Amino acid sequence: MPNIAAIVPAFNEEKTIASVIKPLVKSKLFSEIIVICDGSTDGTADAAREAGATTVHELPVNHGKSGALQHGAAHTDAEFIAFFDADLVGFTSEHASAIVAPVLAGKLAMCVGWRDRNAFSNFTQRFLPLIGGERAMRRDIFENIPERYIRGFMIEAATNYYCRANGLPYGAVLLKGLTVRTKYQKVGWAKALPEYAHMYYQVVKAMILVRAHTSDFREHFIHEKHHDK
Repeated sequence: MPNIAAIVPAFNEEKTIASVIKPLVKSKLFSEIIVICDGSTDGTADAAREAGATTVHELPVNHGKSGALQHGAAHTDAEFIAFFDADLVGFTSEHASAIVAPVLAGKLAMCVGWRDRNAFSNFTQRFLPLIGGERAMRRDIFENIPERYIRGFMIEAATNYYCRANGLPYGAVLLKGLTVRTKYQKVGWAKALPEYAHMYYQVVKAMILVRAHTSDFREHFIHEKHHDK
């Protein structure tokens, strides 16, 4: 079996973390399941351990999603890595397999999972940038992203454009029945609205910045390959 690690960043996701970890364990696809408890103040870490996570890293302060992913990737030597958000609802081992299989088979260098919203959104999202927390990839893709792009929501756009800049095949698969626990459910409407506004601002900003500097990814990649020789 290929050596692939599942990395799950989590911030106060006690209510849903077990329903993400258990399907990952059940799938038997992963050599290790690493949870990054990113400054959580609830029972996320204990719930992850009880659900079967191989390793749980408890960070004393919140580093944000990109920081958590980077921490997880630095603590595994797996040839492939797969990222899964901790607030998924309806997640199954079949979903994990659907994301991972094209990468392990060598058909794609990176595969992103689309969450199941509604018929209209499911149709239109295929024409939009691939933004999603569930994605499997070759390890070198993540490692070769320039450091300045590993921040906030920029990391998802950065991995897309790394593949694009270097001619690597990447794509997406619709994960039927998969949704998330929304911010409204977590913190209420008053706090959720500004958080969503900030998130979408960061996503758009990331796509613009990464697209405008696509050459950074190609030049970085070429430099790394030349250095290896």
